[in-house]
Amino acid sequence: MPSALPDGEPMPDDGALPRPALAGAAGRPLGFYLHVPYCATRCGYCDFNTYTASELRGSGGALASRDNYADTLVEEIRLARKVLGDDPRPVETVFVGGGTPTLLPAADLGRMLAAIRDEFGLAPDAEITTEANPESVDPRYLAELRAGGFNRVSFGMQSARQHVLKILDRTHTPGRPEACVAEARAAGFDHVNLDLIYGTPGETDDDWRASLDAALGAGPDHVSAYALIVEEGTQLARRIRRGEVPMTDDDVHADRYLIAEERLAAAGFRWYEVSNWATTDAARCRHNELYWTGADWWGAGPGAHSHVGGVRWWNVKHPGAYAQALTEGRSPGAGRELLTDEDRRVERILLELRLADGCPLDLLAPAGTRAAERALADGLLEAGPYGEGRAVLTLRGRLLADAVVRDLVD
Repeated sequence: MPSALPDGEPMPDDGALPRPALAGAAGRPLGFYLHVPYCATRCGYCDFNTYTASELRGSGGALASRDNYADTLVEEIRLARKVLGDDPRPVETVFVGGGTPTLLPAADLGRMLAAIRDEFGLAPDAEITTEANPESVDPRYLAELRAGGFNRVSFGMQSARQHVLKILDRTHTPGRPEACVAEARAAGFDHVNLDLIYGTPGETDDDWRASLDAALGAGPDHVSAYALIVEEGTQLARRIRRGEVPMTDDDVHADRYLIAEERLAAAGFRWYEVSNWATTDAARCRHNELYWTGADWWGAGPGAHSHVGGVRWWNVKHPGAYAQALTEGRSPGAGRELLTDEDRRVERILLELRLADGCPLDLLAPAGTRAAERALADGLLEAGPYGEGRAVLTLRGRLLADAVVRDLVD
């Protein structure tokens, strides 16, 4: 089931932010994340805040329905305008995620985007992305999205092998994601991403190579590749516990990552974050870069998280409770936390070290500086950029990124 929300102080009913949160806002990019919490089926590995029709039946009634969801989310966008007041920034990125956003009519996604445009304005070069399951779109749907203002689409491919998709409980057929890329290009999309997962129980090195080759053959300009994480409470975790499928293996994950780097680099892709590769700088996901560089974003929808000027908050999780709050004129925020300068320093190291540009060495405390020197000697950090005042992971360092980060934040 969906993961729990963090602890925090109560959110004011009107959603008001402390005055310092907006200080200097004009110098920071602003993005929107729009969460669509509906799925046709639940994938066995998923612990996102998503709901199938059977999980919502009798829980939240009409308020939890996806039929009027776009109207509800537009109300939160209008709330955001009130909370941010006379903030003059146009929105630079919009990312619609889920769940399966493309279970909603394309017109609904367009109305949600139009509300952001009406309330805030969009930057002339705004990046507008939606996630999509391959089986939930067709050429007409993609053309409607493009006409509605979307210019980037991310398809959940995961694997090109049927037996791997079956373990993941993915319902699309092999070959469909590649066809979606062609359909998106024909519809006029500037940028197309394919999401892949490696390390699924039963997947071989050859299966993974076949998935990479199929993805690259489709012609996207961005590929995300993530190691499978078995989350407690998921169907996959229960199957592993019962011995039905083997546990994932860290050494296998490392081998698969190296295969991915080799295949993607040979095809002209460059890594810019540990799990993300793009053919050009323009093909990078600018919205995710907002997260990784500590910029401002408003997360609208059940369970969505937001960050503005060192204040982080999160919404109630259930679609019914979310809709009820907005119907009553209240913020759907469930709680928030005010980040200290030390919190923000640590988070910058945690996130920026995962980027190809690395993190500034002057963020490190003395213990972290000593750890960076050890990591440099061990070949985990690049020598050149290190000498220029930044800590940048080597390929080997990327394999051990979590451990390197832990050492450097001390």
